[in-house]
Amino acid sequence: MSHHIQGQSRTQTTLFPEVLDDFVTEENPIRVIDIFVNEINLDSLGFHRVQPKHTGRPGYHPATLLKLYIYGYLNRIQSSRRLEKETHRNIELMWLLERLQPDFKTIADFRKDNGKGIKNACRQFVELCRTLNMFSDAVFAIDGSKFKAVNNKAKNYTPSKVNFHIERVEKNIQQYLSKMDTQDNDEKSNSDKVPASKLAWLKQRLVELKALEKEVNDHPDQQISQNDPDSRLMKTHHMERQVCYNVQSAVDTKHHLIISHEVTNIPDRGQLTNVASQVQQALKKKTMTIIADKGYFSRVDIKATEDLGAEANVPQTDTSGSEKKGIFNKSLFKYDKDKDIYICPAGKELQNRMRVVEKGVEQDIYFNSIACRDCSIRAKCTSSKSYPRRMRRWIHEADIEAMQARLDANPDIPLIRKQTVEHPFGTIKMWMGATHFLTTRFKNVSTEMNLHVLAYNLKRMISIMGTQGLISAIEG
Repeated sequence: MSHHIQGQSRTQTTLFPEVLDDFVTEENPIRVIDIFVNEINLDSLGFHRVQPKHTGRPGYHPATLLKLYIYGYLNRIQSSRRLEKETHRNIELMWLLERLQPDFKTIADFRKDNGKGIKNACRQFVELCRTLNMFSDAVFAIDGSKFKAVNNKAKNYTPSKVNFHIERVEKNIQQYLSKMDTQDNDEKSNSDKVPASKLAWLKQRLVELKALEKEVNDHPDQQISQNDPDSRLMKTHHMERQVCYNVQSAVDTKHHLIISHEVTNIPDRGQLTNVASQVQQALKKKTMTIIADKGYFSRVDIKATEDLGAEANVPQTDTSGSEKKGIFNKSLFKYDKDKDIYICPAGKELQNRMRVVEKGVEQDIYFNSIACRDCSIRAKCTSSKSYPRRMRRWIHEADIEAMQARLDANPDIPLIRKQTVEHPFGTIKMWMGATHFLTTRFKNVSTEMNLHVLAYNLKRMISIMGTQGLISAIEG
């Protein structure tokens, strides 16, 4: 033991420095948290109790609790009870909160009651990044990621699941009734007591399931989550089904900062325009480039996004079932924009015959009845014996073709998207651990996500500019 570093005696009196500031280095991230919260106007952002009442017991200033939450989410401590515990033993928090020690109920109520203020604080930090010219390239990757909800799969019901449970209960009831009909009448046997109590429970369960069946069928989404009504059963990355939320985000390809995010409970398709619009509002400019994966491909949605002024880059998905039917795929038909015709695999011209509206989408119909009737390879082109092969073309298909040309000319775009937008999701999920959101309903879950995003962006900016550099930028 004589050649090892020796510790001090546990009974020896220790004199701490008189100034708590000596424990916090100049490069400690908590100095950024302290400066950022002190510099923003909490009252204008929508925080409650910024202006205290002159009567009653004094409360904690919102700045104190906001600093506590940002520190907690930056250090993987999201629980109000764990945050309370940290205020009693964590020297960094003693410095940050000036030795204040709010209880867990006060901490939890602050997050519950100040969703609007926390959301605006997150936006305020994005605005700071914008003023520091962090988004100069104006290229953003969009994606959605599934985050587990509090609701368990066992407490989520769809029509098919309810029917399964009803059939199983009815089958069990029938089995018990059959047993009771054939039961021995021997007075020494007490076996009838168990089936009777079980039968009563099954009948009550059947009544509950019947009521639940009506509730599920009447629901607009044909789905009910009992613990968290806003969560939905969705397919995850590994094609498993989980009760979760789908969090949409737009990430800057240059610095990997999250400029916009939103908690939803619907799939990615159809959300491109909404996310692009949020990015434009945060960026305060319309011209930008948007990159997304094939899950966002929707002709109408892409057209609406480009009408906003953004350039969309979304890989096209081939949903045609032609190959499975053993007939020619649509890609084998070449469009001639000068003549406005399609050239079929047999080399025949299909003229523009009519315009129709299907599901609100205007399409031109191309076909050639005479050529198709006498074609030698007709069997490979269409399974219909009475109608020719018809090609449908959206009236704005030229915009989709131009987008596809951009993607073909830049094959690295999908890789850039993957390297950009999946990094923040992976980081935030690592901070959360193998768990779920701590709260329920859109309002509260969105507040949690705002804190995650604020902490993530703050950490990214510290990595980019350094602690002192970011402090100088905030104060400037």
